[in-house]
Amino acid sequence: MIRTASLFSQLVAMFDRRRFHELVMKHRAERHCKGYSSWDQFIAMLFCQLAQAKSLREICGGLACCEGKLRHLGMRRAPNKSTLSYANSKRPWEMYRNLFYQTLETCKQAGPGRHRFRFKNKLLSLDSSTISLCLNLFPWAKFRRTKGAVKLHLLLDHDGYLPSFAYISNGKKHDVTVARKVPLAPGSIVAMDRAYNDYALFAHWTAKKIHFVTRLKKNADYRVLGNLRVPRNRNILSDQLIEFTGQAGDKCPYGLRRIVAWHPQKKEEIVFLTNMLDFGASTIAEVYKDRWQIELFFKALKQNLKVKTFVGTTENALYIQIWTALIAMLLIKYLQFKSTFGWCLSNLVAFLRWNLFTYRNLWEWIDSPFETAPLHPGPVQDLLPLPGLGQQGAF
Repeated sequence: MIRTASLFSQLVAMFDRRRFHELVMKHRAERHCKGYSSWDQFIAMLFCQLAQAKSLREICGGLACCEGKLRHLGMRRAPNKSTLSYANSKRPWEMYRNLFYQTLETCKQAGPGRHRFRFKNKLLSLDSSTISLCLNLFPWAKFRRTKGAVKLHLLLDHDGYLPSFAYISNGKKHDVTVARKVPLAPGSIVAMDRAYNDYALFAHWTAKKIHFVTRLKKNADYRVLGNLRVPRNRNILSDQLIEFTGQAGDKCPYGLRRIVAWHPQKKEEIVFLTNMLDFGASTIAEVYKDRWQIELFFKALKQNLKVKTFVGTTENALYIQIWTALIAMLLIKYLQFKSTFGWCLSNLVAFLRWNLFTYRNLWEWIDSPFETAPLHPGPVQDLLPLPGLGQQGAF
């Protein structure tokens, strides 16, 4: 006899209903609610991400065809399209943002202990990705004359490559404006591209003992204070101590480091700028190279979850869908950490989509996904507890 519910219900069981209800009360999400709970809305939007539903009709229809299994998700019935649409447009998206950070804390406990480098400093990458929108459908998201867009800003923690900070803005907001809001601890290292070149920001981080690695602009005015030893048998061409001159020097009066490395594939020089004076030049080049992981995260998010097409056209509905996508990504990363199968993220998303309502023990399934499931599942009885996820470890 099967003693587990569907895979989807076991995934949903990871979220602590008590903590979720506290968020609902904090944000007054169910104020003037008439029967449709915030939990039902969250399950519907999570189903949208994991099942890759393309519209409200597919979300509601997909849940309705599994009517007998919805009680294990904490739902009594599938929502109507108008009900879900109204909830997405009216209920506060900030609740989903807080739920994202709650989920992040549990994922960090299951993730790898630290990054692949020998140094103990926290390694982070900062970047943004533009999500294009149709201006006729999203008139509030005006980006250019005939184009709409929003930006998703992320701070990626290289300990498990998890997003430790996320911010959604309109497409016109400059990346540096958001960078000033990012919480960074002293001693941490931030890798970023040239879009974040701001001399006042560099000075602020240097004063707070926050390290950064970025690309130096070609038109930067500086003078060389001294040359450092270049390591042998590496792709480092020069290593210099510099200080900015002119207006840049007024904004950033600190001495920085300019490193020139040779890119063998592109056959060109890459010029790095950093305030780390104690690290080797080749290590700094490798830190910037590892920044590519945030680009891969954006690629995985856009290819495997629903953040390019939206089921609602209001700003609130769009924000809810993006935050739910980030929560789903944390959920998938958590399964990757716990699995011994060696899942590729895209394969794990696809297999979950095909088996959401399959009756298998989740933790056995992620380790042995190709074992044949029982042909005739019996009545669902007591659910097996999820290992390591009691009341304290739930999302």
